[in-house]
Amino acid sequence: MSIKKIFGNQMVPPPITTRATHKNEAGKSAGPRQGDKVDFSSVLQGVNKAREASSPADAQRAEKVASIKAQVAGGTYNPDMHKVAASLLKFVSQEPRND
Repeated sequence: MSIKKIFGNQMVPPPITTRATHKNEAGKSAGPRQGDKVDFSSVLQGVNKAREASSPADAQRAEKVASIKAQVAGGTYNPDMHKVAASLLKFVSQEPRND
């Protein structure tokens, strides 16, 4: 089986080269021009502001997690069993049954 049988007599065009791979007449490579700039949308700026605002909460959570890990490692962690049971019952009651 040959390629002609699959694709007919179509010729594949030569690869297209981009300007960035060629050098200009002065021998310098094509690079960013003096007037190039990047503008970020207001949505992205809002996301960055929200991320910065949530940093203190993340730091507090990390502290709490580290504290609990240390207690577990030291064998001194004693969770409130009533809260654990309530959370488990809440979780189990929301789970759909597949009987």
